[in-house]
Amino acid sequence: MQPTPFRKILIANRGEIALRIMRSARALGYRTVAVYSTADADARHVQEADQAVCIGEPLPSQSYLCIPAILEAAALAGADAVHPGYGFLAENESFARACREAGLVFIGPSPEAIAAMGHKAGAKTLMQAAGVPCIPGYQGDDQSDARFAAEAARVGFPVMIKAAAGGGGRGMRLAPSATEFPELLQSARSEAEGAFGNPELILERAIAAPRHIEIQVFADRYGHAIHLGERDCSVQRRHQKLIEEAPSPAVGAALRERMGATAVAAAKAIGYEGAGTLEFLLDGEGNYYFMEMNTRLQVEHPVTEAITGLDLVALQLRVAAGEPLPLAQDEVRFDGHAIEVRLCAEDAAQGFMPQSGTMALWRMPAQLRVEDALRSGAEIPPFYDSMIAKLVAHGRTREEARRKLRAGLEDAVALGVITNQFFLQRCLAHPVFAAGGASTAFIDQYLKELLAPDSATQDRAAALAAVLLCEDSGDRSPQGRRMTHTLPISLRFTLDGRMLDAGIERAHSDRFSVRVGDGVFEIDSVERSPASVRFACNRLAERAAFHRDGSLLLLHYRGRQFRVEDHTRAAALKSGDAAGDGKLRASMNGRVVAVMVAVGDTVEAGQPMVTLEAMKMEHVHAAPLSGRVTALHVKAGDQVAASRVVAELAIEAS
Repeated sequence: MQPTPFRKILIANRGEIALRIMRSARALGYRTVAVYSTADADARHVQEADQAVCIGEPLPSQSYLCIPAILEAAALAGADAVHPGYGFLAENESFARACREAGLVFIGPSPEAIAAMGHKAGAKTLMQAAGVPCIPGYQGDDQSDARFAAEAARVGFPVMIKAAAGGGGRGMRLAPSATEFPELLQSARSEAEGAFGNPELILERAIAAPRHIEIQVFADRYGHAIHLGERDCSVQRRHQKLIEEAPSPAVGAALRERMGATAVAAAKAIGYEGAGTLEFLLDGEGNYYFMEMNTRLQVEHPVTEAITGLDLVALQLRVAAGEPLPLAQDEVRFDGHAIEVRLCAEDAAQGFMPQSGTMALWRMPAQLRVEDALRSGAEIPPFYDSMIAKLVAHGRTREEARRKLRAGLEDAVALGVITNQFFLQRCLAHPVFAAGGASTAFIDQYLKELLAPDSATQDRAAALAAVLLCEDSGDRSPQGRRMTHTLPISLRFTLDGRMLDAGIERAHSDRFSVRVGDGVFEIDSVERSPASVRFACNRLAERAAFHRDGSLLLLHYRGRQFRVEDHTRAAALKSGDAAGDGKLRASMNGRVVAVMVAVGDTVEAGQPMVTLEAMKMEHVHAAPLSGRVTALHVKAGDQVAASRVVAELAIEAS
């Protein structure tokens, strides 16, 4: 076994992932090279790298997933190693092999290990041979619809359909019965083909309300392997993780030892080298079943770093250079508890629909570990994953970590693009999560509670918004702006799309009486800096952050984002349901991956018409009414903006 030293690392990824790797690489004295698509030309990872190379247009196949372009960039920059990050090419056997053939050190496992574990069907076969407990299912070569239907009936419903060649929740569907199975099978195949270039699927018996537990392993080229404990990743939406923690509230010392030994044995069985993660489902009786192995570092690795005190990226670099692991299993220590949330650009109230656009104001809390790559004014493009930041808290106990994370998440300011910030706060505050009882069914089971409106906060935000809209936007004195309008005054504005009428009267020299809807609020001592305001509402003094752009006011108050649009001087809004005009509009920025109808077709309300892909997820757009297709304005491959009309329908005369 020979050392493989290197000096300059090309990071074949983007955003916060690239920045995270750069941080550890610099600490060890390595030079770094960033790659970027044209959509990321002004991104932070580009600006903070020692060197950077543009590798193409934003479509993945033309940039971050284009192996020849990345190898060419490495040659141009004189890099002698490649770190694939923890997405995109990190589990691509061909990429690892191409790096090896180009004389580059691949900071990850061997192509052979990636091939062995990167395909779910083959991985399950290997694990079964090694005595690792696996979920009953089907992972055969016969991929016909008839065979899958027969195997699903044998395994028993509900059954999970999964992409054989991928992960991250893509190409995954839960079929509750034989009736829904054929449609869900086709949907999973389509998404697997689009996401991984491989339509192969497997089946697994669906375990009711399990825990999603993963074990972090590390191995070197000298046959040494250790585990770094478990992470609980049970809080998920669309089979994608939102909250992760270490250790798991459901795993005690004895179970941790058994699961850790299983994971280490699995890594040794395939001659693994580097960082890897064994993923298991844990049922209510303490039985665990192998799901898959991710042959890379995980997004949620910071919680493991927090409780072990280890830098996992630095460990990756040392192992890749040929150093032995610096510690044995009995030297691994666990300290306290850590919880991480994934802040995503998505609208939880609209089915977690991905969002893109300009992040007008971005301010993260200093008291948490924050992994991000944004700044105020940054663009969030529609081409990549919706996760925009990770916020991590560490405490002596789980409750301390949860309390710190709730406070920090409430302080985080993300104005301009809708995020899941308030939804995450609701998850952390929910009594089931607080008690450590959340399973993978948590969000589905409590979704109505997690999305319930907070009318008290909304009303106070509306009162503050009314005052801010009234202030003289031209006065930028350091003492803060003062209201210059002649009072009383009437306003009309929308708050998160809800039209409100407000009236403001002077109650005292610096106190205003604000009527919004059925409520009356006294607002006083309004003092502003360029992006924040301190005020008192009904004698309670508070702070808020804001961004003003003409008639648009973005307000951050009590951990929530509010979008306020001033319509006081605007013409009356047109009434009527937009869907009633027969126009099918894109719900977000995205790429058209399928058009399921043709001009002249007759469709029923709710029938799928167009499928868009945004931020790695497919979203089916259905007919808004029954009628005849009179126009199609898109074709497969087109890029469309949110609200663009993609098809038109006419109600046929009876």
